[in-house]
Amino acid sequence: MSEVKISAEPRTEFGKGGARRTRRAGMVPAVLYGHGEKPRHIALPAREFAAAIRKGGANQLFAIDVSDGTQVLALPKAIQRDPIKDSFDHVDLLLVRRGEKVTVEVPVHLTGEAAKDTLIVHDHDTLSVVADATKVPDHLEASIEGMEAGTQVTAGDVALPAGVELAVEAELLVAAVTAAPTAEQFEASLPEAEEAAEEAEVTEEAAPAEAPSAEGEEKAEAKTEA
Repeated sequence: MSEVKISAEPRTEFGKGGARRTRRAGMVPAVLYGHGEKPRHIALPAREFAAAIRKGGANQLFAIDVSDGTQVLALPKAIQRDPIKDSFDHVDLLLVRRGEKVTVEVPVHLTGEAAKDTLIVHDHDTLSVVADATKVPDHLEASIEGMEAGTQVTAGDVALPAGVELAVEAELLVAAVTAAPTAEQFEASLPEAEEAAEEAEVTEEAAPAEAPSAEGEEKAEAKTEA
């Protein structure tokens, strides 16, 4: 994966208030850490950072040029997103060096189509691997072409690029091919599902009202005394 050059500013305001002001200024609050160095608080341009992540994925390598003259390489380690705004709230960045090996989670894509009348059950959609910090793959692939029901795809079946090694057991289940339910099986399951829903509804109606909290009781007593 090629590195993306991005500028950054040192961040001197901390806490929720400082983070909000950073985001309002069009920046993403971030922390640089690793190699035994003291964590550094920086701010990244939100638009450029979002574009890089959406194109290269969560393991995008960044060449960061801080305005104080510092230049570092870093990989995202933890990204906090706003699910409503689809924006980035905060990112932890791990310092890396060229030639250094890192352990990262990489998405697994299943290619091809399994046999007719089957379903694919995903157990793990990412795999932990060890790779050169500057050559982390954006995804891994495993073929399910023509697989019959009862077949499994394990970590050992996933194709790994040169220089990339599994950080998990080869027997780890990635996905399983199962038989799709027949029309008769599907119809037979409907009454059971409806019965379970009705039982849940009856249980909910029969449940006692929730007791007021101590805080609520104190407020009610104060109101009565007034």
